[in-house]
Amino acid sequence: MSFVSAALVVAEVEARKLRHDPWEVVTRALQPLLWLTVFGQAVARARLLSEQEDYLTFMAPGILAQSVMFTSIFYGLAIIWERDAGILQKILVLPVPRASFVTGKALGAGLRALLQAAVVVTVALLLQVRFHLDLFSLVTCALAVLLGAGVFASLSMLLATLLKTRERFMGIGQVLTMPLFFASNAIYPIHLMPAWLQVLAQVNPLTYLVELLRDTLVDGQRFGVIQDWLVLLAWLVLLQAIVSRRYDRVLL
Repeated sequence: MSFVSAALVVAEVEARKLRHDPWEVVTRALQPLLWLTVFGQAVARARLLSEQEDYLTFMAPGILAQSVMFTSIFYGLAIIWERDAGILQKILVLPVPRASFVTGKALGAGLRALLQAAVVVTVALLLQVRFHLDLFSLVTCALAVLLGAGVFASLSMLLATLLKTRERFMGIGQVLTMPLFFASNAIYPIHLMPAWLQVLAQVNPLTYLVELLRDTLVDGQRFGVIQDWLVLLAWLVLLQAIVSRRYDRVLL
């Protein structure tokens, strides 16, 4: 119970930060919206992927997953800032499990990702993207966004335990985001990739998040494919376990 309550308190603190700066959701949503409105419509008109009759609908779940990743992958930057401000030192002396802080931060990233996902889905509908929206698909989509945000926020926090400066963290984060994005099925099917890239796509957690969102929002499957849930959950458990053991090293 102490683990759950502490994690919820940390998530509440992260939600309060967002309430004080709501424009962050809007500014972070600009990049995925540009992908939808500029890149997506341009490729759809050019018909570069002839097998995709409605490329914008195919691409929209990938851009939604991209927005989740971009929101969460820089979440570890806040940990470095809290260390430099002396806040993290006070948190670590509290008599609660270290894993609760990590889980709470991941939940906070999920809340931000949910708000941004709502913006992206709204714009996609305005662009006449054909989504299957009902109660089950919305709940499944929300759970997938929370799970995906937790995975990438945990990866970000792991980087924060390895990198000691904000400048180095930003550099490594920017290096990681685009390879993760392009080595997935976000904007083109996996079978069009060269063989070596297909191997990377199979271990890329973003691929499974895209598949969950595409199965739910485009194909109308209510709960997606169980394999996608299991792979994302395995990534989350592994990364959370590693970060929980290394959390104290942020101070070193």
